[in-house]
Amino acid sequence: MLSLPLFAHSGRSPVTCEYRCGNACAHEAPNTSDNEYFGDVAKNVLSRRGAFKAGAVMAAAAGGFAALSGTAAPEAAASPVALTRPGRPVPGTDFTPVAPNTADALVVPRGFRQNVVIRWGDPVVPGAPKFDPAKQTAAAQAKQFGYNNDFVGLIGCGHNRWLMVVNHEYTTEVQMFPQYDANNPTREQVEIAWAAHGLSVVQVEKQRGGGLKVVPSRYGRRITLNTEFEVRGPAAGSKYLKTSADPTGRRVRGTQNNCSGGVTPWGTVLSGEENFHQYFANADKVTDPVAQARLKRYGVGTGTSTRKWERFDKRWDVAQEPNEPNRFGWVVEIDPNDPHSTPVKHTALGRFKHEAANVKITRDGRVAVYSGDDERFDYIYKFVSKGKYKPGNSALARRHNMALLDEGTLYVAKFTGDNPGDIDGTGKLPADGEFDGTGEWIPLASGDKSFVEGFTAEEVYVFTRLAADKAGATKMDRPEDIEPNPVNGRIYAALTNNTDRGAAGKAAADEANPRNGNKNGHVLEWEEAWGDAASTKFAWRLLLVCGDPKTADTYFGGFPKDQVSPISCPDNVAFDPYGNLWISTDGNALGSNDGLFSVPVAGPERGHVKQFLTVPVGAETCGPVVTNDFVVVAVQHPGENGTPAAPTSHWPDGGNSLARPAVVSVWRD
Repeated sequence: MLSLPLFAHSGRSPVTCEYRCGNACAHEAPNTSDNEYFGDVAKNVLSRRGAFKAGAVMAAAAGGFAALSGTAAPEAAASPVALTRPGRPVPGTDFTPVAPNTADALVVPRGFRQNVVIRWGDPVVPGAPKFDPAKQTAAAQAKQFGYNNDFVGLIGCGHNRWLMVVNHEYTTEVQMFPQYDANNPTREQVEIAWAAHGLSVVQVEKQRGGGLKVVPSRYGRRITLNTEFEVRGPAAGSKYLKTSADPTGRRVRGTQNNCSGGVTPWGTVLSGEENFHQYFANADKVTDPVAQARLKRYGVGTGTSTRKWERFDKRWDVAQEPNEPNRFGWVVEIDPNDPHSTPVKHTALGRFKHEAANVKITRDGRVAVYSGDDERFDYIYKFVSKGKYKPGNSALARRHNMALLDEGTLYVAKFTGDNPGDIDGTGKLPADGEFDGTGEWIPLASGDKSFVEGFTAEEVYVFTRLAADKAGATKMDRPEDIEPNPVNGRIYAALTNNTDRGAAGKAAADEANPRNGNKNGHVLEWEEAWGDAASTKFAWRLLLVCGDPKTADTYFGGFPKDQVSPISCPDNVAFDPYGNLWISTDGNALGSNDGLFSVPVAGPERGHVKQFLTVPVGAETCGPVVTNDFVVVAVQHPGENGTPAAPTSHWPDGGNSLARPAVVSVWRD
């Protein structure tokens, strides 16, 4: 019998919390460091006028990017998009918002159509058998679309064709197998789960009537927990990565908990390994106090694990393989253009619960990668490469650019607010009318040089959280997806929630995280000094403080609150060709299904949140892609607030079918 937690964070079901993140929010936050709180750095605060002067200087130096005053730079001309009717003031967001609901369906605006592109169990590689949940095998699953799809990336490969790369974040065995004993899983069930993790690569084609479909191609590929990865960068070969199965510390079998990610300018995909901690058992049996402290900081499990994998492979037993957890929590890169290539784990980007990794080219041609650590009171990071980006789509250019992520400087962010005396934890706006300020990137390590006292460079990369604690980074409210806006050049980050903010003994509210007991999350916007992703200074402000617009503790970029859609728990972010921000949610705390929302970031409509779709009962919205012609979303864990005996969802196939995670495309009819 499965023992579930008594509560779930935000609007998530207990099953989701248990199987996706090991019910992390029911445990003590791993960050118990005493690095200075936001209010302790008031002496460094600049005036709001000074901060926005800085923003204006940054914008001017960037050659016309918008300053944080909210004034948009002239946008490049773009062709009309199918989601837009002529004559509307904000191209790309002309639709009637979907009302909050609890329907067991993917609900889209009037005038739009949808189709399922691919679902759990559908064929990915040649020879994949027809999906049969009652007769599933590990061999079949290794050729089929994996479980709980998250990030979706599209890479163009010809007219109306794309390579579609999809992450499979985690497995929910109690939903996957009608006959499942959580206390005694079978080896076949465990091996099916190993094969259901990782990533899928398929080729998709735009249909004549709109929407996408999978087409047979040589690019079809499954990457699973049995796929070999190459470890690269400054920690490759580290003593902390060596195990009995890999005494070199340079080869790792598999990837797991791949949450969000990013498509690189050179046509590969970066994928973040997030909640890896929950898969391991018996960390309490490690006797070395230093190793114990490191495991605890990453939340690695004590006692038996939820899935009991340690019974079938000793690498999941920390008592037997104490370094195995250190081999997860990295940014991985795959080249979907070459189905025979070996995927890579990049150690120069640090090890933590990477929600995503997204790239921006610096002014001098180097590569900056932004990533958030999805944990209460953890941090926002940036990596800047030493070498320079080589334009082009050739295999030679890809190899060169992938190597850029092997060497550079790793930073962590520190935020300073303009009005620390005005922050009381209620979400009330400061006297100047905005949550805003300045920030700096604190260097942690570069190559074999550490900038953190008491840490070697090797330790910084492998135990990045502890190094960032020592460096005094700002504790954030679960930083998730972080992406650069291709139109205005600013960076946007989703901070999902943190109900522990302001609790006894925990970090108090600050201007970048302004609410105690934050259950609805917020969206952060910043601009690097001089518009350069290599800068070590930036100006920031909050675009949204999410929640019910009828309550006083919400903020929508200054837009009238009676005209916006309610939004809770932002997770993934994306941009349409016009630079409008699109936000998917995870764990809606307002009683409605999760969904996808659009919001302009400039002009009089800045902050005008509109709900584009809702996902079925129990599901979260993942992996949004917004193009000229269609929107793509990944629907993760539909029906996960029910049980196989008492299902709450039969999406997408209806009837009495088993609920199946799936990728959907939506287009204007």
